[in-house]
Formats: sequence, C-alpha cells, structure tokens
Amino acid sequence: MNDFFKFLKSRTFWKHLSIIAATALFLILAVSVGLKLYTNHGKSYAVPDLRGLTVEEAEMVIRARKLDCKVADSVYISQEGRGRVIDQNPAPNFRVKENRTVFLTINAISPERIPMPDVTGVSLRQARAIIETHGFTTGKLIYVPDIAVNNVLRQQYQGEEVKPGELVIRGESIDLVLGEGLSTRTTHVPDLMHVNQSDARNKILESSLNIGATLYDQSIETSDDSLNAFVWRQRPEYIENLQIPLGSEIDIWLSVDSTLLPVPDTTYLDESFMYMPESDD
Repeated sequence: MNDFFKFLKSRTFWKHLSIIAATALFLILAVSVGLKLYTNHGKSYAVPDLRGLTVEEAEMVIRARKLDCKVADSVYISQEGRGRVIDQNPAPNFRVKENRTVFLTINAISPERIPMPDVTGVSLRQARAIIETHGFTTGKLIYVPDIAVNNVLRQQYQGEEVKPGELVIRGESIDLVLGEGLSTRTTHVPDLMHVNQSDARNKILESSLNIGATLYDQSIETSDDSLNAFVWRQRPEYIENLQIPLGSEIDIWLSVDSTLLPVPDTTYLDESFMYMPESDD
C-alpha cells in the first residue's frame, strides 16, 4: 500500500497523467472542430427563386450562394418561356446547407410530339378516354348526319384530318367528327352552376355539347383563383327538360365571389314542415 501511494506522488505518474489529459483534451477539441466544419457551423442559405430564368442564369445565381443546381425534368407549356425554369425543389426561400443541389424543371425548347391514336369507329366516351390517356385533350365535337349516333367518323387537328400514327404536340386538342343520326337530334342542357371549370367541361362534353366562351370576372387575379373558380352563370341557362341540338356551344362565367351565386328561394316551405299535429292534451 505504501508503494502505491509512493507511486501516486512520483513524477512518472504525473507525467503519464498529463499526457493522457492532454490527449483527451486534443481529441475533444478535434471532434468539436470537425463537427462544426462538417455542419458548416450551422450556417444555412435561403434558396433563391429561379423560376423564369434560363438554366445558365440559374446556375450563376445558385453558385453565387454556394449551392448547386441540376435539371431533373422538362415539360412543355406553350404559355411559358422556352428553356426557362418553371419549377424547383427545394422551393424558393427554403433554407439549406452549403453545396445542396437544387433540382430544376424547365420548359422544353421544342414541344414533345407523340403519335396520334386511332379513335375512329368508337363511341364518344371511348374516344375521350383514349385521347386523354395518350396525352391529348378533347377539342370540339362536330356533328354531321350519319346513322351512327355519337360514333367517331373522323379525328381532326387544327381543322385537318389527322391519321393514326401522325406526330402531334402533346397536350393539343383533337376535334372529333361524330354522327348525329339521320334526323336532327337534341340533348339536355346540363346544370353547371357551382361546379369548377374542369367539371363543367366534362359535363358539357358528356352531354355531346361544346364549350363556348369562358369568361372570368375581376375576382380572379391569380392562377390559384382560376383553379378555385366556379360557374355562376351559363348560357343557355339550365332549365329542366330544355334540349338543344348536339354540338351546340355553352358559354360559362367563372368567379370566386360566392355572392354571385343565386340565393335559394325559402319563401315557400315544404308542407311536411308546415303541418303541426294537435296536442293530445
């Protein structure tokens, strides 16, 4: 026991203890500094808004902020600038670490062209499903005298007949020439009130009618407003059992102002609510 206490007081013990302490302190400092360097001292950068820029402009802007970018996808939107950024991930102002990659979606310089399917000889419902599955939209319905009612006789693009397999720009409208029967046929006017533009379009086409003018009021200011807009007026108006010729056009008015919707008439109440049984008392 005396030898143990004597060793604790020796210079050798304190020398080794100092070396161990210094080594431990060095390791702690090294790990701390390394973690700070790895996480860049917790520093983050706000992702800039790159939408509307060319890829070259986006690269200059993004690298000035110690970030990187990469084109991940491309689409074609005719209303947007060719070759410009239309979307990004992460979104603008999202905070990220240094060297983070921002993935870009750009608008293609040339529109994508895809083969036209063959919808002749099928019903209007089948033709719409085929056209939209292949990346097109249903355009105008053109009715001509023919024994086969609502049977597709021809498919047209920009006023000209388009053959199956011909390359057409993705997303374009394909017009359909349909049989209306050997006599003048009519269809019911659909009730479009309160529905959004997409549902109104589907109802119109399902009724073998065409979309006429689409009119937006001043309440619609942004793209989100147009998505949330509803039909508050239509022409011809919906009247029960009213019929119009196949292929007729229906104009719609869109708004996000709910005060434009008609107020239900509550002047007359159902007789079942007006009847009050006499008390047995």
